[in-house]
Amino acid sequence: MIFPNPALDCLLEMALEEDIGSGDITTEAIIGEDITSQAVLLVKEAGVLAGLPVARRVFELLGGISWESFYEDGDEVLEESQVARIHGPSRIILQGERLALNFLQRLSGIASMTRLMVKKVEPYGVRVVDTRKTTPLLRRLEKYAVIKGGGANHRFGLYDAVLIKDNHILAAGSIRRALSLVQKRVGHMVKIEVEAKNLEEVQEALAGGAHIILLDNMSTSDLWEAVKLINGRALTEASGNITADNIEAVARAGVDYISMGCLTHSVKALDISLNFC
Repeated sequence: MIFPNPALDCLLEMALEEDIGSGDITTEAIIGEDITSQAVLLVKEAGVLAGLPVARRVFELLGGISWESFYEDGDEVLEESQVARIHGPSRIILQGERLALNFLQRLSGIASMTRLMVKKVEPYGVRVVDTRKTTPLLRRLEKYAVIKGGGANHRFGLYDAVLIKDNHILAAGSIRRALSLVQKRVGHMVKIEVEAKNLEEVQEALAGGAHIILLDNMSTSDLWEAVKLINGRALTEASGNITADNIEAVARAGVDYISMGCLTHSVKALDISLNFC
């Protein structure tokens, strides 16, 4: 992740404004402008890092600090690992502390969850991908964290891929009609994914020329049957209520991709603190 990046800088500046507002009244009352400090970022549980450049950029936008990283995004770290050291004006470190940690903890939580899922399905050659179930305005960062965890990105938005979902199908009247309408609009160069809830819908998606079939909330036995039915004529993606407990059973069914909203929408933040030293 390269900074300065105008779009991400704008996001961070809005977040700083939200937190600091007219000024940090506590820090300004206690600490003089000329006081400097050194602090370390300490990971308090094992996990995978993501967001170190974001945390660093928070402090850079506030003013002059020196930053030394001991790890890179995507690295696995143990409990009690010092991942970075900061030196600079004490006021700046304190003003940026919470926001920097908020980003670093959340993105590292996403990377850690993703790495867990990726390792579980590694023997089966399945790719773990994210969804659009991201925090508004943080999608780019959260999908970046998925990559650092070893996963892959699904579509970024409504603009960069075709995915015909159940409500599209209901509105169009059938999978075949929805496919036909999309094919006329996007042409033969764009791949089309269709959501299917049962084997009958899988058959209809295949007959209509779908390139990817999303097997939505199917039982493990139905997943096996769907993969057998498709037989390589389309890529397969399993989705819906997939957890760390059942992801291996889903992978064994032979799907190409497993998409998981939980990677981003309900992940637990990694426990990281900033301590003066």
